[in-house]
Amino acid sequence: MKIGLIGLGKMGYNLALNLKRNGHDVIGYDVNQAIMESINTDGVETASSLSDLVGKLGANRVIWMMIPSGEFVESALSDLKPLLIKGDIIVEGGNSNYKDSIRRSGEWEPLGVHYLDCGTSGGTEGALNGICAMIGGSKEGFERIESVIKDISQPGAYLHCGPAGSGHYVKMIHNGIEYGMMQAIAEGFEMLQKSDMDLDLAKIAGLWNQGSVVRSWLMELTERALTKEPDLASIKGIMNSSGEGKWTLETALEKQIATPVIALSLIMRYRSLEDDSFAGKIVAALRNEFGGHALVKK
Repeated sequence: MKIGLIGLGKMGYNLALNLKRNGHDVIGYDVNQAIMESINTDGVETASSLSDLVGKLGANRVIWMMIPSGEFVESALSDLKPLLIKGDIIVEGGNSNYKDSIRRSGEWEPLGVHYLDCGTSGGTEGALNGICAMIGGSKEGFERIESVIKDISQPGAYLHCGPAGSGHYVKMIHNGIEYGMMQAIAEGFEMLQKSDMDLDLAKIAGLWNQGSVVRSWLMELTERALTKEPDLASIKGIMNSSGEGKWTLETALEKQIATPVIALSLIMRYRSLEDDSFAGKIVAALRNEFGGHALVKK
């Protein structure tokens, strides 16, 4: 299938390579010309503008967006509106607020354009080697591109979750859980690091991934980060937040659902901006390992 991919950042670039490797024709577009030149060398065709991109896709067009949530998505959709026609499909694969996805789907529905919100997990490695996809929106639109989603996902790692907004809602909750898990790992390793014993933290992380109850990809990434730099001395324990944890907590408050672990993990992110801790270093390192999020260096 021919896919127009808007946004060739850390996730989009690897997703383009994933699509190409699985036999799909990809035409990419990004405002960064250097990135487009780079992906050309990897064999991915690019377009000079959004109108050029749409023109190259032919009939029954599929536009996949991997750009930051908020104003960037709104701007791209505004530019696409006069270019798309009935039967076209938009897949919004970033971390947008699910309420925005519901609204956007409603705006495109009268035009006959299928708007799918796709929560995408797996980090940059997953984008290249197989994502976990949570899709909401038109069932008809989903079924048309299901084979593509299956190709670029890990085995069994995709689901049409429900109506518009459900994909991004499920991904939001996923990220809220992720906040709590990373905070628990971080606090545990700070206790290990501050013990009176000379403990090899990387080896302990590796040990815990061998059959223990807490084995996980996050623990694998903990081992990787600590193997690179056992004391993480070169980075500050600043844990930035992309917004998903905040939206999860806001939704929990709206629905009067108790989520104390997620709430405290979000508060600790804000607390990290004021001080430097080993727990903060662990979370910062984990976010860099799985998502390529920037580190604040000392």
